[in-house]
Amino acid sequence: MKKYKSKNYSGFTLLEILVVVSIFAVLGILVTRSVILTLQGTQKTESLIRARENLDYSLNIIERGLRGASSIPGCATNLDTSTIGYLDQDGQPASFSCINSNGESYIASGSSNIRLTTDSVRILDCSFLCTPSSAASPPYVSINLTVQDASASGIPGTEVTAQTQIYLRNY
Repeated sequence: MKKYKSKNYSGFTLLEILVVVSIFAVLGILVTRSVILTLQGTQKTESLIRARENLDYSLNIIERGLRGASSIPGCATNLDTSTIGYLDQDGQPASFSCINSNGESYIASGSSNIRLTTDSVRILDCSFLCTPSSAASPPYVSINLTVQDASASGIPGTEVTAQTQIYLRNY
């Protein structure tokens, strides 16, 4: 029996295998990075949406209450900018305030501190500044609010700021 030796080798060389493995490693890193960036973008967007919804809801309630107010006693002398007290359309005392105690921060309505914002947001800045009426314009309240999603630790840019002026109608 004769044995024939063939010089044709079938298979891959070590160099070819290393090149293929390195190409797949680079592709894997690129795909992983793009997935991570997409997930971070989604988290940031959801965080901003939660903060914006809370802020818009609070401003809507505050605007409705203040536009219908019959008066704001002590408008010019209000030294506490975290609270605004007013008399509603029926002459009953009401208020809006920014509560920041025991690690909680929220916007509250009324003397019983009914929450206007949920636990999912933190109030970073809040002020109510009343400007009394003049001959040319009715009194108005300037509101500055900055909220942040409470669950968004480490996600940059999750703060939402709103500034508005609400003119009182019933003067």
